[in-house]
Amino acid sequence: MSVRDGRSRAEGGSKGSGLNLAETIFEVIDMRSFSNLWFWIALAVLWSTASHWVLGVPWDMINRARRRGGPVSDDVAQLVRIYSDRLIYVAEVSGLVMTVAVSFVLTVLLIMGFLYGMEFAQALFLLALPMTCVGLLSMRAAFRIRAEAPEAEELYRQLGRHRMKVQAIGMLSIFLTTMWGMYQNFSIGPLGG
Repeated sequence: MSVRDGRSRAEGGSKGSGLNLAETIFEVIDMRSFSNLWFWIALAVLWSTASHWVLGVPWDMINRARRRGGPVSDDVAQLVRIYSDRLIYVAEVSGLVMTVAVSFVLTVLLIMGFLYGMEFAQALFLLALPMTCVGLLSMRAAFRIRAEAPEAEELYRQLGRHRMKVQAIGMLSIFLTTMWGMYQNFSIGPLGG
């Protein structure tokens, strides 16, 4: 056995295996997003979180405020005001830059994913585009809440409508992502080609 043979085994393979660290990592971690369980877990967590937090306030807290009123209702109103003011401030200070940056990223993901066929970019696009719509809806709701300054029951009604819109976008997004993912998995095959 030569020194070269011993070194190649120590570096992670026998002579002639040709595996380097990057190939080993990509072999262990499947980069095909739609056949990866972690992608689907991330999709579920993303939409359950987006549905639970309505303008920065947990939905269970809004329901508790609706039932009990009092200090919890004041807390909800304060949290909504704080989060709405924060969103509006971000929009006023860096709205143009964020619009350009988000548009650029979405365009790059769209082109890389659907023109060049990169499945990872397709997956990111199918996560990012609907969340961008949710962000725009949240911005719109924040401006409406600031302008109208709704009290108690009207505030809860507006937050409920916002949550329903987010859930509708989420259901459509999950459906379309699932259909596209199944199409990709059927067309590529179980063994990747």
